[in-house]
Amino acid sequence: MLIKIILTIVFLLVTVGVGIYSRRQASTVDGFVLGGRNVGGWLTAFAFGTSYFSAVVFVGYAGQFGWKYGMSASWIGIGNAIIGSLLAWIVLGKRTRLMTQHIQSRTMPDFFGTRFGDEGLRVVASVIAFVFLIPYTAGVYMGISKLFEMGFGVPYEYCAMTMAALTAVYVILGGYKATAINDFIQGIIMLFGITTVIAVVLNSQGGLTEAVSKMAELTPNTDDLTQKGSALYAAFQPGDFASWFGPNPLSLFGVVVLTSLGTWGLPQMVGKFYSITDEAAIKRGTIISTIFALIVSGGCYFLGSFGRLFVPTAFNAEKGKFVYDNIVPTMLETLPDFLIALVLLLVLSASMSTLAGLVLTSSSTMTLDLIYRDKKALAGEVVDGEIDDIAAEKIERRKVVVMRVLIVFFIVISLMIALNPPQFIAQLMGISWGALAGAFLAPFMLGLYWKGVTRMAVWACFIWGVGLTVVNMLMGNSILNPIDCGAVAMVGGFVVVAIVSLVTPKLEEKKVDNIFECYKPS
Repeated sequence: MLIKIILTIVFLLVTVGVGIYSRRQASTVDGFVLGGRNVGGWLTAFAFGTSYFSAVVFVGYAGQFGWKYGMSASWIGIGNAIIGSLLAWIVLGKRTRLMTQHIQSRTMPDFFGTRFGDEGLRVVASVIAFVFLIPYTAGVYMGISKLFEMGFGVPYEYCAMTMAALTAVYVILGGYKATAINDFIQGIIMLFGITTVIAVVLNSQGGLTEAVSKMAELTPNTDDLTQKGSALYAAFQPGDFASWFGPNPLSLFGVVVLTSLGTWGLPQMVGKFYSITDEAAIKRGTIISTIFALIVSGGCYFLGSFGRLFVPTAFNAEKGKFVYDNIVPTMLETLPDFLIALVLLLVLSASMSTLAGLVLTSSSTMTLDLIYRDKKALAGEVVDGEIDDIAAEKIERRKVVVMRVLIVFFIVISLMIALNPPQFIAQLMGISWGALAGAFLAPFMLGLYWKGVTRMAVWACFIWGVGLTVVNMLMGNSILNPIDCGAVAMVGGFVVVAIVSLVTPKLEEKKVDNIFECYKPS
């Protein structure tokens, strides 16, 4: 216990120290939100990766999908690396940086408002982002608190409140630059932690070969077959939990789509490309981010795929339902104290970086795109034909203060949901990612490449992504489970944008050409 306490305290002191160190660079809006658009490839790559993977993945997704799909759950991690990281950087990185700097966009809602010339899009997008980032944040609190409850014996509620307070402190102090530096430190811990834990866990089962053999002998148990959706295992064959594609390849594919393609449309992920320095940094970041994702995400799902060897059942007879979120913590209970401390730091690192990105994105979106929408105010107020720089500085400081207040507000709401969660971690994330990426992914990506995207097409995609997610949720997820619903919302968004763009009035050609000037060689 002493080892765990000492390591955790040191980690938290370093985290807060980085916030204090970075506070001078967080006095302006650009500094607080984007780190002055001067963040290098290494920091951006680690910021992207650590924001991507958190306790939601390590505890919620790895446990649930490892239980459902066995060793084939490792494909989710591979998909996260190839689709969610490599292709995301290749397809979005350069074009996002160039266009957002050209149109002076600082957030995703700001991009929609400026790119398509519609203030209504900016306002509605900011509300969507704020509302649907809340369940995702609540899921992160749940994941980290469950592990801390296991490691320290501290009640879940106290863990969640402590993490919320610490995240608020260093984000409020240092903004994006503090978040990026901490992400780098936390990323190193994650890389070392996941590789070490996998080695120890497999060794406890007699090594990789022996563990795979044990998985091949497993079959669905009674609790699996009595649950809603038991048809998933109707055609189960012995050995499926150790096979390449598991007992349900189609369902597995839906998870890969949601967790991989979803990053392309999440404001807190795409925002990383806004702040990177230059094209050389993008090339470095692409490679680093992909390797990071392969090790961390691939490692998490690979570890979770052996959950059935440690947990006799995930069914809670008292509650009458599965408790997937307890699988990974139960797997790790038998580890030596030092390794439990390492796991706690791993998940703490992943979660605090994700929380920082989420709260910073939500607060900046609400401040810049809803409360202060007038971009002219960023340059100062005009007095007798002259720019009043003093007034401009006051406005900048006022915006930063508002963002800091909203950070606290956002954290409090998310914490309230985490203390009384209506869903499992994976379902909370599915709802959040489905609505956000379902609404934003298609119009954002196509808006970077295709001049023909219309204003009405963006509105239609907003309605599609949010509407499908909310209707499905209000109907008790009776149409689709939240994860499959999210995947359908994302992919369907491209069809919606393409069809509506072909039959609705085009934007003014001259304005669109001016926006795409940024892609012409200088």
